[in-house]
Amino acid sequence: MNDTSKAQKKIYDVIFGYESKAGRWFDIVLILLIIVSVIAVLLDSIASLHERYGALLYRLEWLFTILFTVEYLLRLYSTPDKRRYIFSFYGVVDLLSILPTYIAFFYPSAVYLIVVRIMRVLRVFRILKLLRYMGEANMLYAALLQARRKILVFLFSVTTLIIIFGALMFIIEGGKNGFDNIPQSIYWAIVTITTVGYGDIVPQTPLGQFIAGIAMISGYAIIAVPTGIIGAELMQQVQERSKNPKLEGSECTSCKATGHDLDARHCKYCGNLIHQK
Repeated sequence: MNDTSKAQKKIYDVIFGYESKAGRWFDIVLILLIIVSVIAVLLDSIASLHERYGALLYRLEWLFTILFTVEYLLRLYSTPDKRRYIFSFYGVVDLLSILPTYIAFFYPSAVYLIVVRIMRVLRVFRILKLLRYMGEANMLYAALLQARRKILVFLFSVTTLIIIFGALMFIIEGGKNGFDNIPQSIYWAIVTITTVGYGDIVPQTPLGQFIAGIAMISGYAIIAVPTGIIGAELMQQVQERSKNPKLEGSECTSCKATGHDLDARHCKYCGNLIHQK
């Protein structure tokens, strides 16, 4: 192994690793910098603070951006599979966290998109060894995947109902009561059925208020439907895991993550060997 390979491996162990003391400290410092940089952007959006400390916050933002750019380049340099890292979830988030500052040269408002950096704090799961909870997250994802057709049918039905309510209110209330057109009336129907109730458009006629009441009651009924769909799929996932002890019992000896494939020998989260109970 030449000096370049040794340097790449050492950088990789610090930046991507978390078992070593240096790797853990690197991630902790990185997360603190991310949080401080996001707070700086939030403060800069306040007009009074921007007038007083705008120059300081601007310099801080460039300092954070340069640090994160160097970190991103080091990740690219040290990783053995650069393409995999670039197109991975964390790779995309790492890139998006530094782009807004550079884009702000052309579109100044884009600088506030830096708040996407907060997604990088998800690495705290790795530092605190919370990957064991990823099994539960995978179960929820599997339930949503299984229920996708039912959810699509539900959303189509709700959309149809909203359009009908919107058209009815446009016919009954008309422009004199704020329902100027069908899209505006559909907006009212969405706000009403989702039980948000902004109150910027309100039906005035008795028949319109009666239709609004039906829409409100329908909204409460509609809320229960996706909950039932996802709940049923979650129960099915739990039952499948309870019937298959191998699936439930596959546990990584390093990060303690569970829920691996039956034929898996290595952990899909950290790469270490899996211990079958």
